[in-house]
Amino acid sequence: MATRFTLEFEKPLLELEREIDDLKRVGTERGLDIAAELGQLEGKLAALQQEIYAGLTPMQRVMIARHPRRPYTLDYLSTIFTDFIELHGDRLFRDDPAIVGGWARLAGQSVMVVGHQKGRDTKDNIRRNFGMPHPEGYRKALRLMKLAAKFNAPVVSLIDTPGAYPGLGAEERGQSEALARSILEMSALPTPIVAVVIGEGGSGGALALGVADRVLMLENSVYSVISPEGCAAILWKDSSQRERAAKALRITSEDLLRLKVIDEVVPEPTGGAHADPDATGEALREVLIRHVGELRKVRPDRLVKRRAEKYAAMGAFTEA
Repeated sequence: MATRFTLEFEKPLLELEREIDDLKRVGTERGLDIAAELGQLEGKLAALQQEIYAGLTPMQRVMIARHPRRPYTLDYLSTIFTDFIELHGDRLFRDDPAIVGGWARLAGQSVMVVGHQKGRDTKDNIRRNFGMPHPEGYRKALRLMKLAAKFNAPVVSLIDTPGAYPGLGAEERGQSEALARSILEMSALPTPIVAVVIGEGGSGGALALGVADRVLMLENSVYSVISPEGCAAILWKDSSQRERAAKALRITSEDLLRLKVIDEVVPEPTGGAHADPDATGEALREVLIRHVGELRKVRPDRLVKRRAEKYAAMGAFTEA
């Protein structure tokens, strides 16, 4: 069996997979009939996998959302969309590889796709700054969304970032203004917007691409104002309390759907999106076609009004 990245809670599955591989090897070498034993082990593996993934804790979902083999924006651009043409630069400073975007077709219809992009290896991660955009990344995304609105094309936003880059250069070039400007402009953009949290939805760096008519989440993605580790370090001065923080933050798709922060959860294959990227992409494609199709029927002024009402209705308060 090829070596693969394994999360801590997946180790019992890895042991069973090794047993299956060993049994197959012995059966081949000795010419034995191992069908019964093999079927038993494979059934045990499927049952254990179902059991583990049906009872994931919030922190375990965070680990899946951060999985290094999880599909990123560019992966979905090749499985969900066709005819993608990448557009570069913010027309002010430079191109930021941590955000990719451009024209594409969804079921034959032109859409503008923007999304965070992480790297697959060290070199690529450094180039893409581990999926943490600088201000020019958000300014590029906003430029592309405004271009989409000019041609009455829907916007599809794919969110997957630990957060906006907090470095000195980013702050000097107006990181907070870039995030706030994106949130402000998206709230009034006169074209349909569908945002999907495909991995990590971290802080303002995620929200800056997340003000949309419909907000979706993949089943094992997370969406939060702060990471569990950061929250634990602030509240309890102990980052090892991350499991406790993850539970308290209500960061899972199930929690956020119940709280009406998001509109729909897109199921993932058992084992996570990385276990079957093609199936995940196909499921997301069908959901996007449905939501974009519904939103295209709504007048632009009505879209903007509904969007404002959607966010104004979030949360709850009590009066003494």
